[in-house]
Amino acid sequence: MRHVTDEERRARLAVRHAIAPGFRVDGPEAATRAVTALHATEPATVFLSCWARVDDLRPADVERALYTDKALVKQLAMRRTLFTFPRDLLPAVWPSASARVAGTERARMAKDLVALGVTDDGHGWLDKACAEVLALLAEHPDGRTAAEIRTAIPMMGVKVAPSATAAWSSSRVLTLLGARADIVRGSNTGTWVSSRPRWTLTANWLGSVPEPLSSADGYRELVGRWLRSFGPGTEDDIVWWLGSTKSAVRAALAALEAVPVSLDGGDTGWLLPDDLAEAPDPGPWVALLPVLDPTTMGWKSRAFYLDGRRDQLFDRNGNAGTTAWVDGRAVGCWTQDASGTVAVQLVEAVSRSARRALDDEAARLTAWAGRRVETVYPSPAVRAATTR
Repeated sequence: MRHVTDEERRARLAVRHAIAPGFRVDGPEAATRAVTALHATEPATVFLSCWARVDDLRPADVERALYTDKALVKQLAMRRTLFTFPRDLLPAVWPSASARVAGTERARMAKDLVALGVTDDGHGWLDKACAEVLALLAEHPDGRTAAEIRTAIPMMGVKVAPSATAAWSSSRVLTLLGARADIVRGSNTGTWVSSRPRWTLTANWLGSVPEPLSSADGYRELVGRWLRSFGPGTEDDIVWWLGSTKSAVRAALAALEAVPVSLDGGDTGWLLPDDLAEAPDPGPWVALLPVLDPTTMGWKSRAFYLDGRRDQLFDRNGNAGTTAWVDGRAVGCWTQDASGTVAVQLVEAVSRSARRALDDEAARLTAWAGRRVETVYPSPAVRAATTR
């Protein structure tokens, strides 16, 4: 059995994720493919993740890929998380990860509607609300914002006080329709650091809707893309990332003829059969990554790049804050002052040359962003640095 050391995993990360300077890529689409999909829970993450992987990037380049070329599309998928996917991956995402989220979300919504006294038939209410939203958007091919949808459809404006066990907001109907791939987040009426999408029928936004794969084939494609970007990883890593079951992951690994490899610490990881060669040496490198960046969030087991720093760089819910990297290890975070100036905060010692390189990267990010980027996912290290 081939053995892959932690050092080699860090080298693969640098190369595959396009974050070592010599391996950066030429645009947002390639940056997204490098990590399979970009986290999009916070809109700025998409832009900052691309910035870390593309030289000479402008925010307009990302907006073009999202809203003009539509080569990248935002879609709710794994673990009920919003991602930005390459367009060609949607037929695999829709019947697998997204369908699983849609089924779970619908059941929870129907239960909450009854528990809160909105209706005594949660599924019937949802069917009617979804039909009205789809009819409205069919009349407006350019899409409508959530506020415009609530104004046009009275039942979408229903407001109820949440209870200890149930909550409701009309945005959940849009979330459900998005997970079902009936509608999509179209053009953004906000800035690159804010999200105010015009919800649009998927067919209107994409022009032609590709035929979805089967659920099993969709999972196989997603697992294959993950292995290409993040392998080697364990079965538990893939199950966590995919938000699915062990049986689905094992079936995908078997269909892909994935090869087991041994890892430092004794775990078994997996690689694609044509991807067993050692990664090239990326040389010394540093990077500054945003909250929820795929490189930080891609595995369940993160010891090979965290070295026990999880409690400082992740919040209690498992969300990664900003991170500073040196040679494949997360060694700190970055913060901004009121003017948007970026500063690196270390949680472990690094060499003087690495510190200088991190400071240079901070200056580059300050000039590029040109503003303070707010987040709802500050890690303990970020909190500690900003309250000094």
